[in-house]
Amino acid sequence: MNSSIGLHIIRFVTLILLQVAIFNNINFLGYINPYVYIIFIFLFPIRDNRLILLLVSFVLGMALDMFLDSGGVHAGASVVLAYSRPILLKFSFGMLYEHQSVNFNNSEIGSLISYVAIGTLLHHLVLFSLEIFNIGSIWLILKKTLFSSIFTLIVSILIIILFSQNRK
Repeated sequence: MNSSIGLHIIRFVTLILLQVAIFNNINFLGYINPYVYIIFIFLFPIRDNRLILLLVSFVLGMALDMFLDSGGVHAGASVVLAYSRPILLKFSFGMLYEHQSVNFNNSEIGSLISYVAIGTLLHHLVLFSLEIFNIGSIWLILKKTLFSSIFTLIVSILIIILFSQNRK
């Protein structure tokens, strides 16, 4: 149990540092930016308390907001993603989630990709809607959501596959 908590703390800190030091400095074509810190929310253990996930997601988002001076948009998007995570898991993994037997290291790659893709689209839509906060800029919001989600999805899946222990 203690090694599991230590692993989550290391993952939490590492993803924040990677996001702030490396991924926020990638600004492809002026508006495409990967947000890989959401991997922490995706990989948080399913059997753990949901309230803990919501609180940790809020802290994760607030930490990024403090580093990036972004006024709470990351915290809001992270909490929305954490709150909707059970629905995403049920949609992507089906009966495995119902029986609480989802293991991200041994899951099928298609289920994992659909889970991360839908979650990333949701997170980015909320993030850019809160960031821009203008209904007149809906095309900009959708464009940033789509292209940043694709870039985030590719980088996130690569990171998850590279650092998983028993990938099929």
